[in-house]
Formats: sequence, structure tokens, C-alpha cells
Amino acid sequence: MFDSASILVGLEIGTSKICVVAGEINAAGALNIIGLGQARSRGVRKGEIADAALAQEDVRNAIVEAEQMANVEIRSVFLGVTGNHVRGFNNHGVHPVVSADREITAEDVQDVIKNAKAINLPADHTVVHAIRQHFHVDDQNGILNPVGMYGARVEVDVHVVHGHVDRLKNPIGVVQGLQLDVDEIVFTGLASALALLSNEQKELGSLVIDLGGGTTNYAVYSDGIIKHTGVLAVGGDHVSNDLAYGLKVPLGRAEELKLAHGSALLDDSAKGQVLSSPGQLGLPAKCVNLEHLHRIMSLRLEETFGLIESELSHLGLLDQLRAGVFLCGGGSRVPGLLQLAGSVFSLPAFLGKTNSISGLKSALDQPEFATAIGLVKFGSMQHKRKPANGFADGLKKTFAEMFKR
Repeated sequence: MFDSASILVGLEIGTSKICVVAGEINAAGALNIIGLGQARSRGVRKGEIADAALAQEDVRNAIVEAEQMANVEIRSVFLGVTGNHVRGFNNHGVHPVVSADREITAEDVQDVIKNAKAINLPADHTVVHAIRQHFHVDDQNGILNPVGMYGARVEVDVHVVHGHVDRLKNPIGVVQGLQLDVDEIVFTGLASALALLSNEQKELGSLVIDLGGGTTNYAVYSDGIIKHTGVLAVGGDHVSNDLAYGLKVPLGRAEELKLAHGSALLDDSAKGQVLSSPGQLGLPAKCVNLEHLHRIMSLRLEETFGLIESELSHLGLLDQLRAGVFLCGGGSRVPGLLQLAGSVFSLPAFLGKTNSISGLKSALDQPEFATAIGLVKFGSMQHKRKPANGFADGLKKTFAEMFKR
């Protein structure tokens, strides 16, 4: 049995699957993945809770499986959140240094961050993350830690992720209904990026796209800091719906065809090929044109990538992505997807691999587990900062007060 104090657990309540990853921080401070639990997800639509009772049952099954594999008792989790209500943007805070000698203190840093977080959000929204990017002291830019420096004014750039209060409460309520604590909620797009990107890739500039069943989350890093995040309420389920409509087959059969014969590219070898589709639900058997299947998938996936490309181009971020595009999530396994992504973004595209984490190879090598592994990595980073991280503690208190209301 592992020491429960050193156990960190990531929980992703996805549209297609529930995923639980348990990690241990060893004596050297390194993270080791020791347990994995999965369950089919039945109570989630577009990344959000649609049936709390069903979702809770599925989460319980995944938790039990992870506990048995890791030989631990799970008491709390770092919970991934997503949905089309989640938004990310950059903000700026300014604080005058009023001490007589103009030396910047830790209190000045906390004050400028507080100013950067004082943003006009919709009344029903709350901050999920306010991630520091760079500090500025007077006219000096790109400062990582201004404490101990001298100046008349300290400024900070932050990336703010916020979401709808009640829709964030729903997954937390599911977890708490199982007598588990939520250590912190984490945007799943951020978690995926933490799992996949090395420090060098963050410095060079990278785009991480997590293609899930109901949503597509993405995050941009450049110059070592997070520059942009976003969510599209489009995922693998929408590809299946398109196929069911376009091929005139039941949704279940469309999903089977997607998994067995799908492709993100139009290939000349598919021309003239016909797949036999057995009769279902009282409907007669029919034949499916393979080229038509590939065209439907390609158009939907190209549109999804195109929406992200258009937004990043508008923000001037595409030229900063020197390391390329990294794909993860269950949807990243579609044949030809890397080539399609490379074509849309005009950048090299890769299947994301978890980095600087040891443990279960069965989890680390699978792109669909990147988010849950990233949630554990987020937890390990918070664990290391815990003695001095009043900022994170303040964030947790904010959520505690929010849920009391």
C-alpha cells in the first residue's frame, strides 16, 4: 500500500469515457504513474454533465478500477473541466510600488496579480485559472520574478480561463457525491498540454489539440508560457453523426464504420470500394461507398482544424508555433489525421507523447490518456509549490466560497 499523502489522482469525465489516473510522488520528487481506471461514459454530452446519476456510477467504476490497480484508497482528485462555456483570454495588471526604497516585495507581486484578476466577467462566470506569463518593472520586460528588484511600477501579464459557475459545479457535485474531495479543477486543454510538451517545445512554440468525443480543446505555448486556450463544442461524436446522416445508416453502425474504415484523407485507393452494412433495427442491409465515408470524415475534421487555424491566425500566433502541432485524445487515432493537420496549419504535426513521467507504459503511450495524466502532473506541480503557493490556496478558497453560495 502506498502512502496516501504522496498519491495524486487525475479524473477526466469525458463524453466517451471516464478516465482516472493515479500517480505517486517518490522520495526524489519525481512523478510515477501507478494506476489507471476507465469506464464508458453515459451521462455526459459535449464535455458536460447531462445525467448526474449515470455519470456518478461511471466515475465510481473507474475510481474502483484505479484503486485496485494502484493498491491505494483514493480520497481526492484533480478534476478536468471543459465545455463551450469555458473561455480563455490574456489580461494585464498594474501596481505602483509605494515603499520608500522602491524594493518590490512578495506582497507587491500578490497585489499586481490580484489587479490582473479583477476583470469584468459575466455575473454567472468565475475564474478557473489566472496563469502568470511575464512581469514588467518600469520599462524592463520579460521578468520571471520581480521580488527584490527596484522600480516605481510592477506589471504582470496573465492568461485567464473562466467558466460558468453552475456548469462547473455539476462535475464537482458528481465527485463529491462519491465522498471524494476535489483538490482543484483544471481546464482539460491545459492538462493535455502539461502532459505532452517539454520545456523546449513550450519555448519554441507549440499547439496542442485534444480531440475528444464531444469537445475539442486546444492550448498554445510560446516563449515558455501559455498564450491562448480554447474549446470547440465539436468532437468525434459529431463525425459519427455526420456519417449516420450522410451514409443513411444507424448511429451505432456509423461509429463502427468510423473506427474500422475511417480516414481523415481522401485516398484514390478508396474509389469504387463498397462496404457491406448489415441490416439493423428492422432496416434492410445496404452498401456503403468507402470514398463517400472518407469524404464526410475529412470535411468535418478539416472544418474543425480550420476553425482553430483561423482563430490563431487572427491572433497572430501561427508564426510562433516553431515546434508544430501535437494531437491527443481518442480522435487523434484517425488514420491520416496528422497529414490533414499538417496541411491545414502548414506545420509539422505529431501524435502527442507524454514526457518526463514514468510508470505504466499502457497509459503513457496512449494519446487518449493524455488529459488524465496531465491532471496528475498539474497536481504534482501544485504539490511542489505548496509551501509557498498562497495563490493556489486563494483560488481554492474562492471556489469553496462559491459552492457555499
